[in-house]
Amino acid sequence: MPTKKEKETVEGVKSKIRIKVKAYDHKIMDLSIRQIVEAVTRLGAEIIGPVPLPTEINKYTVNRSSFVHKDSREQFEMRVHKRFVDILNPSSKITDALTNLNLPTGVDIEIKIM
Repeated sequence: MPTKKEKETVEGVKSKIRIKVKAYDHKIMDLSIRQIVEAVTRLGAEIIGPVPLPTEINKYTVNRSSFVHKDSREQFEMRVHKRFVDILNPSSKITDALTNLNLPTGVDIEIKIM
């Protein structure tokens, strides 16, 4: 029975890079994903994605007043939008292009080589 590593080489995929992108603003995140995809397709790599992941919603309830109007409350929420992109069979040129990207602030990127 072939191992997982052997199955991947049989399918033609030796390695891949997974890029996870998180941001509070979905427009900025879509712009940065578009920059990543354009940079990688220019170099001729095969791409899977961008795949949208579930939005993480953090809700916070705060008292409006501490003494007299204690029953009055405000609710706030933060939404964290997430996407990931897989790059199949990356070369050294692709990793150099990814490190030289100038992405907007407010975007968190996690790159994992598998």
